Amino acid sequence: MNGTEKSRLLFRGLMGAGASWRADLLAGLTLAAIAAPEQMATARLGGYAPSIGFFAFMAGALGFAAFGANRLMSVGADSTIMPIFAASLALIAPVGGADYAMLSALLAFLVGATMCGAGLFRAGWVANLLSIPVLTGFLAGIAVHIVMSQLPALLGLPPGSGDALQRAGEIAARIGEAKPLAMSVGLASLALIVAAEVFAPRLPAALLAVGAATFGALWFDVDPAALPVIGAFPVEWPKSVALDASVEQVFRLVGLAVLLTLVIMVQSAAVSRAYGSPDGETDINRDFVGIGAGGLLAGLFGAFPVNASPPRTAMVEASGGRSQLSGLSAALALALLAAFGEKFLSHTPEASLAAILLFIAGRIVRLADMRDIFRRSRPEFLLMAITAAAVVLLPVQTGVALAIILSLIHGVWSTTQTDLQTFERLPGETVWWPRNPSCPGETLPGVAVVGFQAPLSHLNADRFRMQLQELAQRQPMRLIVLEASAIVSIDYTAARALAAAIKHCHGLGCDFAIARLESVRAQAALRASGVVEALARPDASGETRIFHSVDEALRQLVGPQGGR
Repeated sequence: MNGTEKSRLLFRGLMGAGASWRADLLAGLTLAAIAAPEQMATARLGGYAPSIGFFAFMAGALGFAAFGANRLMSVGADSTIMPIFAASLALIAPVGGADYAMLSALLAFLVGATMCGAGLFRAGWVANLLSIPVLTGFLAGIAVHIVMSQLPALLGLPPGSGDALQRAGEIAARIGEAKPLAMSVGLASLALIVAAEVFAPRLPAALLAVGAATFGALWFDVDPAALPVIGAFPVEWPKSVALDASVEQVFRLVGLAVLLTLVIMVQSAAVSRAYGSPDGETDINRDFVGIGAGGLLAGLFGAFPVNASPPRTAMVEASGGRSQLSGLSAALALALLAAFGEKFLSHTPEASLAAILLFIAGRIVRLADMRDIFRRSRPEFLLMAITAAAVVLLPVQTGVALAIILSLIHGVWSTTQTDLQTFERLPGETVWWPRNPSCPGETLPGVAVVGFQAPLSHLNADRFRMQLQELAQRQPMRLIVLEASAIVSIDYTAARALAAAIKHCHGLGCDFAIARLESVRAQAALRASGVVEALARPDASGETRIFHSVDEALRQLVGPQGGR
């Protein structure tokens, strides 16, 4: 490579880096435009000064950028967890008082420390509690919450309250009071964003929509009664809070912190999996540490616990963000807004912000996945629908817990339905493969080769034992070979069931062997549970009943005619 080519590659790399920097900056400005009113509203929901929401966002963004792994995740004040801990704190201290602020900061420390511990001790397996159907339903339920919370702003109506059904009833009852100008601004903003998504996806349409609506409201001096705007809000800079809670208060906060941590872990795992890297690789444990660091900073700022946000993260992705620089630039923008931009931001129409969030709601509803799940697995589609309904109709933490329980029940049910598979030898080969009617294979008289394609556990041990015994009794068998390559683990109950099945086969005069038991864990379980001894026959050592391949087992136990 000559000097000219090297210079050209370097120039292209710098241009690419510049493009990425510009994309992150635009995504950060768009995120700031969405986060500013959202964070203020979330803070007000908990009885805090609106500006505290800004500092919760800054803390979440700084902590996650320093320690998190996900390139797009947005962390800050979150309306999912706010009602949970705000209602609980109100039972301990008066809302808005000094004790309330102190307990909020202490709770942020506790949740942040617990999240850091979860990441350091690699509790990312929590993400496995959410299957794709459950994740799809969870996001759909969140989308419904977004729609119900933003429709009043789009219509120019007062914000509703209660759950999704109560909000829908309020909207229906007051639809006649909708303000035409607010609707026009909101629908025009939404149309601009949707059109840009189709024809110019790199255009920062959301930022342009908010900016145009705000400048229009200022230029024409629009009456807030016709076009509601955010309005003035006081800025209260963070103050250090003395954490002098009583032992009783700390004890009550610990239980609340554990509950919040579980909700945050599930939601952040869902966000991490939904908006991970393009190759699907995620480091959820690092993300937990990043969110925990954000919580610790939030406590230091005198704020409250923070959480990953599905809609804000979706906005970063939709706006072209590529790294945590977008979150940091949004945090910087919010700091500048808190210091200098209150007057301008106070004129931002609520309808234009609602349009952006409605667009986000549409983006996080994964219609393609829903259609694919419906086509391929009706039971899992039903699981997805129940998850979405639970998140919409129940308190969010209850809906998430129910979704996890349903996902676990489905996984348990799937495991219990595993059956023995009959294997046949491919013609002219030494390979034994599950029976395929379209490609008949070879079998040996009086010999059955079977496989069990799931971990052996107490969930399926009895079914496995009964099917083995029925096979041995169905016709005179001289040998059963269990092809065990898919059995990655065997628990105590399953090992006892396997030993009982082997003893039953021996009682019928049928030999038994295991082939291709590749899992080290399963091998150790067989040795520790006595299955190896159960395999032994009076005329041979039990060790010869465990083989590296089915072909090897047949050559040794049946004779030359059994192998290739």
